[in-house]
Amino acid sequence: MSLAIDTPSTAAGIAAAVATGERSAREVVDEHLARIEAHDGEIHAFNLVTADQARAAADDIDARIAAGEDVGPLAGVPVALKDNMCTRGVATTCSSKILDGWEPPYDATVVTRLRQAGAILVGKTNLDEFAMGSSTENSAFGPSRNPHDTSRVPGGSSGGSSAAVAAGFAPLALGSDTGGSIRQPAALCGVVGVKPTYGVVSRYGLVAFASSLDQIGPFSHTVADAALTLDVIGGPDPHDSTSIPEDPPTLTSVLDQGVDGLRIGIVSELCGNGIEGIAEDVLARTREAATALEAAGATVGEVSVPSTIYGLSAYYLIAPAEASSNLARFDGVRYGLRVDGPSTAAMQTATRTAGFGDEVKRRIMLGTYALSAGYYDAFYGKAQKVRTLILDDFERAYQDYDLLLCPTSPSTAFELGAKTADPLTMYLNDVCTIPSNLSGQPAISVPFGVGDDGLPVGVQILAPTLGEPAMFRVAAALESLAPNGGGA
Repeated sequence: MSLAIDTPSTAAGIAAAVATGERSAREVVDEHLARIEAHDGEIHAFNLVTADQARAAADDIDARIAAGEDVGPLAGVPVALKDNMCTRGVATTCSSKILDGWEPPYDATVVTRLRQAGAILVGKTNLDEFAMGSSTENSAFGPSRNPHDTSRVPGGSSGGSSAAVAAGFAPLALGSDTGGSIRQPAALCGVVGVKPTYGVVSRYGLVAFASSLDQIGPFSHTVADAALTLDVIGGPDPHDSTSIPEDPPTLTSVLDQGVDGLRIGIVSELCGNGIEGIAEDVLARTREAATALEAAGATVGEVSVPSTIYGLSAYYLIAPAEASSNLARFDGVRYGLRVDGPSTAAMQTATRTAGFGDEVKRRIMLGTYALSAGYYDAFYGKAQKVRTLILDDFERAYQDYDLLLCPTSPSTAFELGAKTADPLTMYLNDVCTIPSNLSGQPAISVPFGVGDDGLPVGVQILAPTLGEPAMFRVAAALESLAPNGGGA
């Protein structure tokens, strides 16, 4: 069964209609809430729908517009928010029992910026628990489903956000990307997904998985909407010490500049010449995308980024090590679940045993082991050296090419339950996306055609640090060149 919509409303179109009074924000919100109510029982994109708050916010937007105010570039646009971003007074669970019902006392910076831009939050979306997974099957509240085929996964960990956009529940959603958790579900759901340069978007209020890797970014139906959203949520933040102190370049102004003169390199290791398991239909769409960009005026060649083949191994030491540190705060004392015991240690053990799911426990144990005495240098230390090698290899590639191209996901959406029994098989879904997290550089997934099963294929564009303007130029061109059926 499919719920994907053929002619989705764009965020830019909604904002323009609301700002001019052609449509009311309340009408827009009610329309999207009605679709959620009718269909989210089949998709489970949301952990929580904030219908009353959304309607009140819409009425406030309409009143301000009637009073002649400029309410911002996202006037009246419904936005879905991954449930690991803090929302004051609204439950933020990370899809974990250990935070079930916890209500933060503050908003994440991205939430504040969305509201200041006139956007309306309609709910918190499902995810793999603490963002650990590639299918949104690790949620304590049940899996989400792919709107293109409800027997398939939507990807992960931001599967609820990608499904919400693909199903027409909201024209925009935010996710977090630690190893591909925006781009991979975007590819599987046939929408646009962006991981910005590390530090372009504030992480303040994002519940941390791996702090040196996490980045917040948008899902949308169009490249233009993704650019608009990044323009809103990006920029310096004194609350985040890793935030880049300079304003990022505006992206909406570059979308019509085309690709003429740009040099684009196809990453050979991520296109079947180094990493195995990438499906032939996905590779075919990637080659077709390269051919289309070349016909549009780009110079296209093949480039080697050798150390990317070690990205998966390095990531699954670095990310769990950081997770084992970050998740130590969930101790049954300060917030969230508490299971009483005869001593503090027993209480903490009982709380974490009951509160964390199997995948979270697996990664905490892996990370703690990698950081333990006698193993730190052999595992964590070497993984960090590989991370440096990957960054160095990317820098060399960018001396010859302005941008790089490869698949986003090794396959189209797979069936629910197909990979849950084998964690290593599940981890391989991130093999094409992880290198950009390790390097801290931006990447975007754009829908480009369908696979042999008729499900969406995403093509990934990689850019050097702060290379978002050129990346969005190529993404916009690729979107316009995509074959019929290649979009959401």
